[in-house]
Amino acid sequence: MKRVIIVGGGIAGLAAAYRLKQSAPDASITLIESDSRLGGKIVTERVDGFVIEGGPDTFLSYKPRGLGLCRELGLEDRLHGTNQKIRRTFVMRNGKLYDLPEGLTGLIPSRFGPMIKTGLISPWGKLRMGLDYFIPPKSLNGDESLAQFVERRLGHELYERMIEPLMSGIYAGDGEQLSLAATFPQLRQTELEHGSLVKGMLVAKRKQARPLTRPEDGGKKWAAFLTPTTGLAEIVEALQAQLTGVEVRLSTRVKKIQPSPQPSPLSGEGVRPSPFQGEGLGMRVDLEPGETLQADAVILATPAYVTAELIEPLDPEMATALRGIPYASTATVSVAYPLSDIPRPLNGYGYIIPRAEGRSILACTWTSTKFPHRAPEGYGLIRAFIGRAGLDDVINAPDEDLLQMVRDELREVLGITAAPLLHRIFRWPKAMPQYTIGHLDRLAVIDRRLADHPGLFVAGNAYGGIGLPDCIASGEQAAMQTVIYLQRQAAPAPA
Repeated sequence: MKRVIIVGGGIAGLAAAYRLKQSAPDASITLIESDSRLGGKIVTERVDGFVIEGGPDTFLSYKPRGLGLCRELGLEDRLHGTNQKIRRTFVMRNGKLYDLPEGLTGLIPSRFGPMIKTGLISPWGKLRMGLDYFIPPKSLNGDESLAQFVERRLGHELYERMIEPLMSGIYAGDGEQLSLAATFPQLRQTELEHGSLVKGMLVAKRKQARPLTRPEDGGKKWAAFLTPTTGLAEIVEALQAQLTGVEVRLSTRVKKIQPSPQPSPLSGEGVRPSPFQGEGLGMRVDLEPGETLQADAVILATPAYVTAELIEPLDPEMATALRGIPYASTATVSVAYPLSDIPRPLNGYGYIIPRAEGRSILACTWTSTKFPHRAPEGYGLIRAFIGRAGLDDVINAPDEDLLQMVRDELREVLGITAAPLLHRIFRWPKAMPQYTIGHLDRLAVIDRRLADHPGLFVAGNAYGGIGLPDCIASGEQAAMQTVIYLQRQAAPAPA
């Protein structure tokens, strides 16, 4: 029986364990997690009728593996879209809230009417955006930052006041550092194909937006963002229920990963056979404080900096590339009030705050409007996001300071002076990988070095996407690569 060890019990590691169990039922699978619980950044609290998410709260429906996995787990009928009766998001400018113009396609405006009417952008900023139609594509050697690209195409004001806060809502990052090729490569492709972003958006509009339906959906059109009835933890709980037969070790820390040559059947001495021949190389997983496990294959579904520490003795070059992926730290603070304590109506999904506003708070989601089923009738649930790249230290403030920061924000913007009925604070140190310039080059080094270590695979949000469906797909891909590797190991060696 082949043994596979998965390190990391977040959604990527859970998806890997589930897919491996489905595709290689004879394999012995061990899932190791340093925390006392599974799920990683997915944390849901259900209290007094409120559904409070500590980390992510939704997933994109058009990325297939989020919805696909929910369908496999029997959760499809429990999925809710965002509130379609109130579809507004606001952007802060100089402390005031403005409607985010409708008609955005991949961060870029594709409807002129809402952009002409908005007070978020000045007349000069709107004119500068229109000049994109006449600016020829720029020849480039290598990557450029997201900020550089948007500013040369659409101008500084549009970037600073609209694109930057939208981007920060995804990556909590600094657009001056984020790689265009690794975050929004379709924007550069649009520039090259159509000559300008405006022209490309007009073509996309004529072709209409990509339908959110697939053959397996039976014609059903899904909302862009989905979540289970009682929170994303339903996905974690459903995955756990499917892992019967999988050895799960919680509160267990891995110290390092190193090769474990199998003894030669002739001499009994340690050898390093060629990949995919005989028994293969094998891996040794050293635990703290001293236990050692043997495995035929290992999947590291850990943050890049953790993976770097684990494989440093095995491959210093790969460890260096992994350490080159920086991370941002964030926190979320959820507060609940009777609606009678909220003077301003929560008539939207919430608001985002540009970096130019100089605030530590990144955004506020009006959760009870965005997803009405997450709060009892007559109550409002609000979630604030604190911290972004370059402002990581703010999350280290005491709980009372973080809560006061949020209360000050809500007093200024919504007029709330009452103390919240309840609050929950979740800190996420080094949780958001930053796909900075050179990210694709780092991934190429990681892939090249992994090829020299048969049986070792990586998964998670540090590589090809940070969203929930991306993490699921990453874990599943690592599992299928493992299955192929084990099958090749089992095949007779060529004569």
